[in-house]
Amino acid sequence: MLSGIITAILLVLFVAGWAWAWSPRRKAAFDAAARLPLSDDAEDRP
Repeated sequence: MLSGIITAILLVLFVAGWAWAWSPRRKAAFDAAARLPLSDDAEDRP
């Protein structure tokens, strides 16, 4: 019984993390983070 509850909680957490990562509101932040390794200017880094 306990292992089923833990599995269900982990599944919900996984789906919530997936939804957060694929949210259109996060696109700008992820695009900026993806460009950081290619940036030579210090002002582009946080």
